[in-house]
Amino acid sequence: MVVKVKTWLEDTNENLIFGGGKTQILELIDETGSISEASKRVGMNYKKAWTHIKILQEYIEDDLVVVKKGRDSGGTSLTPKAKELITKYKQLEQEVRDFSTKRFEEIFKADGDVINCAKEDQNV
Repeated sequence: MVVKVKTWLEDTNENLIFGGGKTQILELIDETGSISEASKRVGMNYKKAWTHIKILQEYIEDDLVVVKKGRDSGGTSLTPKAKELITKYKQLEQEVRDFSTKRFEEIFKADGDVINCAKEDQNV
């Protein structure tokens, strides 16, 4: 048995601003230079990918995505601020995971009384 956690950032009104989905689409935009290609790779429709970007534009004051229009010179890139946000979010996410795993082991496994999961070793 393991502990799982999800990390996301909200504003004071509990609106989801940034999390794993937006991080993934931004990373793929950075890799591919294309919102369309990024959305395909993540298995998300183009409209949903654009919705993620619009939310970022609405809630974050800094520009994160630069869209260049044009048949031959088009494409999408991330600003340095977007790359910084991704790096910081991923650092926070990893530290939260590491801490929760450590605390899980301290709390649930410290006295040697491990919780056994009846279906853990079976191929379900």
